[in-house]
Parts: sequence; structure tokens; C-alpha cells
Amino acid sequence: MEINTIERLKKEKNAVILAHYYVDGDVQAAADVVGDSFTLAKLATNLDAEHIIMAGVEFMGETVKILNPDKHVYLPDLDADCPMAHMVQVEKIEEMRKQYPDLAVVCYVNSTADIKAHSDYCCTSSNAAKIVSAIDSDTIFFIPDGNLGRNIQGQFPDKTFINNDGCCPVHDQMTPEKIVNLKNAYPDAAVFAHPECKPEVLEHVDYKGSTKGILKAVGDLDRDVNIIITEQGLLYELEKNYPNKKFIFPDMICEGMKKVTNEKIAAILEKGINEIHVDPALAERAKLPLDRMLAICN
Repeated sequence: MEINTIERLKKEKNAVILAHYYVDGDVQAAADVVGDSFTLAKLATNLDAEHIIMAGVEFMGETVKILNPDKHVYLPDLDADCPMAHMVQVEKIEEMRKQYPDLAVVCYVNSTADIKAHSDYCCTSSNAAKIVSAIDSDTIFFIPDGNLGRNIQGQFPDKTFINNDGCCPVHDQMTPEKIVNLKNAYPDAAVFAHPECKPEVLEHVDYKGSTKGILKAVGDLDRDVNIIITEQGLLYELEKNYPNKKFIFPDMICEGMKKVTNEKIAAILEKGINEIHVDPALAERAKLPLDRMLAICN
């Protein structure tokens, strides 16, 4: 599918394409904006387009729809999903609230609308620490990604963290041994990793942060060779920003993100299929923790 065709259809339909860094490079090339989940969530509240295509997985489409209830929001593949988004249940949240009366439920944006609706604050990997720093409660239930919670809790010695046992299967597979082997193979390389990795993995890296943070840090550290511990889709933006640098990625692929293709985007533009709908009452409740995140990080 040629990008020129998508450009023509976008203009005809008054549509905009948002893409996450983890989708394939040709999809990123066709998008109007490429970013991490926080960048896209924030941008979604200021769009004029009538139709928004979220080139990513299901929770991203839901989040854009929640923030833009009066717009038409589409997902290229309705089966593109994030396993982590389903790794906590409402019953668990309610149980924890009964057990800890001062509990604040901090929900990673990688979650379903139903889970957001039962949470107090949303966060992303780029702003999780900032969100927690704005919370008065002494007890934090961090859901659904336990790794991200564990990776920031050391910054808050006065708070008690209860970290959910969910994880990103792609990032959770990385081990310290794999990092050491990569560093031995490329001794002059800098190592960058996403905080969805286990804490013991991050002990071996030069920089830990969101996808957007990694992009900036590669420029700040300015090494010729860079080991990137996150999903391989980030390579497209890295090579675009740093054409003279070398990037080493381990085998880390999100199957859900790879279901997104330009052919499926064109089908939306041509036929109006795969529109995302969120129950208005649920969306209103799920919007509260998102609004709190955007207010804190505005």
C-alpha cells in the first residue's frame, strides 16, 4: 500500500493517523504523529480531525476514544491486543481497597477501560514517578505492570508499594545474562532499556526510560553503537534520527503491534470499518484517572 494513497484518503475523510513506536516502520512512515503512549494520549485531546486512526493495540484505541467521545476512532486490527492490559481484575482492586483504606490505585495506561474506571490515576512509563509524587496516599497499588512499579518504588521510601504480578511478556523475557552477553559482544556500546523490564535487568543498563526517553538519551550519550532493550519497532525512529549510529536489538517483538498494517489502515479510510466504541458511562469513569494524569503532567 503506497503512502500516497493513504495521504489522499486521509484528506478526503478528514482523518489523522496516530502510531506507536512499536508498529512497523512503514506504518510509522504513513502516520501523522508517531509517539509513545503519553505523547499520543495527550495529543488526542487537541485534535481537529473528525476521524482518528490509532495504529496500535486495543487499549490505545480505547484510550483515544475515552478522551475523544465525540470523534470517530478506529483500530486497524480489532484483534491487536496487549496481554498485560488483562493481567489484573476489578475484583482484585476492590479487595485491595477493603484491605488498605488509604489506597491509591495507579493504573498503567496499558490497561482496559474497565480497569481504568476502577483506578484513581493513570500513568505511562514516562510519567509514572511524577504521578506517584503527586499522590498523598501512603499506599500505592500499582497495576497492571509489576515491573514498572518495582522500578520506581525506590524513589518513594515513605510510601508502601503493592505491585501487581502482571508484566509485558516481551520485556519480561529479558534477563541480566542476556544483557551481559550483549555487552560482551559489543563492549563499546551503550545500553538502553524500557522500565517494563525486570529491576535486575535495569541494573546492567546505561539508561532506563520510556521509548521517547530512549530516543533522546541515544543522542545525549552519543555512542556509535547502541544496544536497545525494547520492541524492535523503535528502530525506525532511531535510524531516522541517528542515521550514522548502529543499533543492536535483541529478539523482542510484540505480536499485537505487528498486526497493524497500512493495508488495514487504508481499509478503514475506504470503508469506515473497525470503529472503536466504549460505553459512555464506562468511558466517563475511565476518563477521570486519565484527566488526572494529564493535569499533573500538563
